[in-house]
Amino acid sequence: MAIPAGVFPGLKSNSNLHLYSSLPSSLLSNKKALNRFNSGIHKLKTRRLHSEVRPKAMFLENPVMGDLIATALSGGIALSMLRLWEETAKRGVFDQKTNRKLVHISIGLVFMLCWPMFSSGRQGAILASLIPGLNIIKMLLLGLGLWKDDATVKSMSRFGDHRELLKGPLYYAFTITLACAVYWRYSPIAIGLICNLCAGDGIADIVGRRFGKQKLPYNKNKSFAGSIAMASAGFLASIGYLHYFSLFGYIQESSHTVFGFLFVSLAAALVESHPISTELDDNLTVPLTSMLVGSLVL
Repeated sequence: MAIPAGVFPGLKSNSNLHLYSSLPSSLLSNKKALNRFNSGIHKLKTRRLHSEVRPKAMFLENPVMGDLIATALSGGIALSMLRLWEETAKRGVFDQKTNRKLVHISIGLVFMLCWPMFSSGRQGAILASLIPGLNIIKMLLLGLGLWKDDATVKSMSRFGDHRELLKGPLYYAFTITLACAVYWRYSPIAIGLICNLCAGDGIADIVGRRFGKQKLPYNKNKSFAGSIAMASAGFLASIGYLHYFSLFGYIQESSHTVFGFLFVSLAAALVESHPISTELDDNLTVPLTSMLVGSLVL
């Protein structure tokens, strides 16, 4: 017997009770027909669930060509951002410390926005990692004095010394390469790594220098304002990118992940405020902390 049209609106409901109440009594009394109906409902729900959570990519027709296009576009965007901050450094729009931190905040976060352009397999992850990977080579060449680029050195160093690029900027590029090649966009650890390094550490310095009058008792070079700003910025950025990647079906939002990000950001801010981060480099200690704590709680 045909199922009345009134059954189909019930498919939008989360309750099967509405579905059964829409069926005619003759169908309910026919056990075989009812089993076929139940089977059809299960298949439809499964199909809808798979279509909702299947990861999406911006270039679906040809993954290889799509990844090449994504690499070119992402590299162009990253290069444009670097050129922008090089120009502001040349023109003295910001003081050197602020300009360096704006580079620090923006490059990694903007690059992560480009990840959905790549395909879902390892091919996409490896090609994406080539962009910061090439920057590792650039930092080595500039830091060792084998390549001269005063604008880049000025925009990324504290005191204009090219050898500074062998520490913080090199660790920075290595962290983003690691996040791409190893964790990629399906892991909340990648989000925590980049957001605490870029947003957290970058905002901490800007806020700390402007509002950090009250210093930490165990480190007079760090302030309460800077540490609070770091934990807050890293956490909020992580939540933002969690939602962003969930829209593409790469990762699922949950309270467990949110609380995990909170722990990671607090731990990263605590380590960044410790004197050991000044001695080593917070571009090294913050990612290491984010990765280790993230592996435990995410």
